[in-house]
Amino acid sequence: MLGRTDRRPRLVILLVFVVLGAAALGARLAYWQVVRGAELRDDALAQLERAIKVPVQRGEIYDRSGTIVLATTGYRDLLAAYPKRIPAADKAAVADELVAILDLEGAAAEKLRTTIGGAAEYAVLAQLLTQGQSEDVSAGLADGRLLGLELDPQPIRIYPSQGGAPATTLASQLLGFTNREGEGQYGIEQRYQDLLAGRPRIVTALRDVAGRPIADSERAVDTGAPGADLVLTIDAGLQLQLEKELYAAWVADRAQTVSAVVMDPQTGEILAWASVPGYDANEYQRVAKEDPGLFLDPVVGAVYEPGSVMKMYVAAAAYEADVVTPQTRINDSGSLRIGRSTIWDSDKRAMGRMAFEDGIAYSRNIVAARVARMLGPDVRSAAASLYDIWARLGIGRATGVDTSGELPGLVVDPAVKRWAEIDLANRSFGQGVAVTQLQLATSFSTMVNGGYRVTPYLVDGIGGERLERPPAEPVIDAQLSAELTDLMTHVVTSVPWYAEGTLIPGYAVGGKTGTAQIWDGERQDWMPLTFNFSFVGFVGQDGPDAVIAVRIGDTRPKVIRQGELKLSITSFELFRRIALDTIDVLGIPPAEASRRDDLGR
Repeated sequence: MLGRTDRRPRLVILLVFVVLGAAALGARLAYWQVVRGAELRDDALAQLERAIKVPVQRGEIYDRSGTIVLATTGYRDLLAAYPKRIPAADKAAVADELVAILDLEGAAAEKLRTTIGGAAEYAVLAQLLTQGQSEDVSAGLADGRLLGLELDPQPIRIYPSQGGAPATTLASQLLGFTNREGEGQYGIEQRYQDLLAGRPRIVTALRDVAGRPIADSERAVDTGAPGADLVLTIDAGLQLQLEKELYAAWVADRAQTVSAVVMDPQTGEILAWASVPGYDANEYQRVAKEDPGLFLDPVVGAVYEPGSVMKMYVAAAAYEADVVTPQTRINDSGSLRIGRSTIWDSDKRAMGRMAFEDGIAYSRNIVAARVARMLGPDVRSAAASLYDIWARLGIGRATGVDTSGELPGLVVDPAVKRWAEIDLANRSFGQGVAVTQLQLATSFSTMVNGGYRVTPYLVDGIGGERLERPPAEPVIDAQLSAELTDLMTHVVTSVPWYAEGTLIPGYAVGGKTGTAQIWDGERQDWMPLTFNFSFVGFVGQDGPDAVIAVRIGDTRPKVIRQGELKLSITSFELFRRIALDTIDVLGIPPAEASRRDDLGR
């Protein structure tokens, strides 16, 4: 018989191990629950909780009055469905109702029926519903005809002012537009994106299996900041009139594009700025599919050879160097042989020896070429002199205007690539140099404002605070500015057809025309009978109150004869129409009778 064994020591030992194990597990559990508990909770929530950016109200854009809204934000509904929640017996009726409300056909209608008939937790059916569509869906949800649907308001940029041409919004290319993601595209919307958009709210929220936020689970991380409002320098009334004038010329002249900019030569404020054809910024998606080239703004985003407006720069260099005076007689021989090349006046006729100011007024290429060659003892120094006046007046460099897409132009620096004598001659009358329209307006402003280079600008105030502008920089002498202003006045008063097309009784007017052939880069030849027509000039009570740069681009004249290219509406006639609108809208009074007598008007 086996002896009795005492089990108590073994039970004690076992109990000790159990107690020690429990203590270890308790300690470990306490470590995870107490020491690491908060961290683990955050990790768990992170798998269910997501941070999202909630857009804030985008800033509005006003004209110079601060009362006319050019761009604002509204809301249109997104239509979503929860197909899994729609009873099978009702799916077909719901789908048919939605197809009718949304006016869908073909593949689009079939896709909606398939989505409603499926078992998805969540699906977007349509975005940016019209007000009528939203009302119809709301009515269907209210009376039970529609089930398992949701209307979710979405912010959308609205451009409320109709433009001066059919199917356009006011200042479309100048303003640009905002896409579905709330990002500014082109123009002011792109240039001031960060200010207009503000800082979005950052919130976290628990998400369900479909990725939708769970009610009452949102937690703010960053309260964000609303977008800033912008007040532009643009006058909405003048902008509308300008667009109407450009559209009329575009139709009459059958041009590819017609554009103009009106600016204050003393301050650089842009008063109006437009191109035709424009577009409807509220329909930017359609425009993007049909003709995205309309988004580009020709005033700053296209360069072209301007022709004889560049003769004013020859005059500036020649006056400054005391090479000529207005009365210096220059031989207009009709043609000029330079090496193996020959340059011609447009009519290929000689006008003989004539005063320099008359050579500019009658736009004689030979006069400009001869005087350009007189700027220095050799071609190199003459080219340097002409290039220097270009550079000081802003040709070949961006103006610094506060919008997107500005090009600097195409200018050859003779210090980098030497000009031949024929290059100097051609560039003296605006061939072989490409500029933007805003460059011309800005540099002509310097010519007539006392010699100060101003920076053109479009935004006058941000968030209720008016912006301070740096002082203008003097780049030419005030006396030279006065002489150039007189020369522009001489152009429009001494040539009969310019006088008839530009002068406005009681007001100071001056300017210079330009006509240039267009180079076809693909064919490596000039486009046949196709030209750019420009006029840059000023208008004011008794001096320059506004500078206006006009371009009628890529068009064929209705009359083409040697020395005569005639449009239905010429560039200088279009200038006069815009000048009259500027006088009217800005309320510029005529000069007093005694002053008009002094001016000879």
